[in-house]
Amino acid sequence: MAGKSSTGLAQWLLIAALIILADQFTKILVIGSFQLGDVRPVTGFFNLVRAHNYGAAFSFLHGASGWQRWFFLGLGVVAAVFITWMLRKHGQQKLFAWALTLILGGAIGNVIDRAVHGYVVDFIQVHAGGWYFPAFNVADSAITIGAILLILDELRRVRRT
Repeated sequence: MAGKSSTGLAQWLLIAALIILADQFTKILVIGSFQLGDVRPVTGFFNLVRAHNYGAAFSFLHGASGWQRWFFLGLGVVAAVFITWMLRKHGQQKLFAWALTLILGGAIGNVIDRAVHGYVVDFIQVHAGGWYFPAFNVADSAITIGAILLILDELRRVRRT
């Protein structure tokens, strides 16, 4: 049983590593091609931008005095350890494990940014009718999809009971 569990964990960790690589690769491209604040329209509703987020989701605590960097970095590390433990225990539950894996990859991608830069690099901007959604990145997308999958998994679990 332990072999099967560790094989399952390795599979999920490999997927998380691919998410981290995709996230970091896209951020390196943006850092190399954009100055802070640059905007390049792609479609009528989508821009590539370079933004630095010192806070959390939707720039929460962006303007704090700097303590938030270490708080969110520590929170990301604790979350990664907890999620890895959950994946080891529940890796056979496919939807739940996919959700956790996406969240893990995204969380570590943003933790790397905080450790290296002191902020998270965002570059995807969606807008319509003069309304602009806060810029985000591949890691944020993975976390969001993972959260949606967690909700779906829980709704599915509740329907079965």
